Amino acid sequence: MIRRTLTTLLAALCLSGAALAQNSIYDLKVKDMDGKDVSLSMYKGKVLLIVNTATECGFTPQYEDLEKMYQKFKDKGLVILDFPCNQFGGQAPGTIEEIHSFCTGKYKTTFPQFDKIDVNGENESPLFTFLKAKQNFKGFGSGAKAELMDSMLKKQDPEYASKSDIKWNFTKFLVDAKGNVVARFEPTASMNFVSTVVSSKLF
Repeated sequence: MIRRTLTTLLAALCLSGAALAQNSIYDLKVKDMDGKDVSLSMYKGKVLLIVNTATECGFTPQYEDLEKMYQKFKDKGLVILDFPCNQFGGQAPGTIEEIHSFCTGKYKTTFPQFDKIDVNGENESPLFTFLKAKQNFKGFGSGAKAELMDSMLKKQDPEYASKSDIKWNFTKFLVDAKGNVVARFEPTASMNFVSTVVSSKLF
C-alpha cells in the first residue's frame, strides 16, 4: 500500500515537472539563419529582448537604437534576439540573407538574427505563442504614432485591442535572467523607456 502510494506520488510529481518544463522558455527551439535548430537554453542567465522586425517599416530605424542598447549592455548580460517577420504590410521582403545584409550594412547590427518567422496565425513560432501567453497587449500608449496605430488597426478589426496577437513590427518582449517574461513593449514605446526598463533587469 505504501509502495503504491509512493508510486502514485512520484508519478504526480513527474507530471507536474513536465508541465512546468513546458512553461519554460528554455525548452523552446528556434531556427538560426541557416535553418538549424537553436535551443534557447543557451541563453540561460541572460536578459533577453526578443523582437519581431522588418526592413521596410516606419519603425525600422529602431534597429539603430537596438544596436546602441546592445553595445551598452551586452557585457552586463543583455542579448537581443531578432526575428524578421513579413506578416505586417509585407515589410520584411527578401531572403534572410538579404535582410541580414541590409541590417548589418545600414545599421551595423551585431546582435543575433534568426530565420524569418510568423508571429501570429496557424504557422506562428512557438516562441511567440509562449511570449504572447505571458504578456498580453496593453495598448499603444499615447502620442501621434499610438493614435495612428490604433486608428489603422481598428479599421481592420474593431476588437483588435482585446487580443494578445502581435500588432505590428518591432514588438518587443523582455525576459529576465531567470526566464520570466516580464514586459511587452509595443513599437510605439519610446526606445529610451525600453532601455531604462532593460537596464533595471541587469543591475
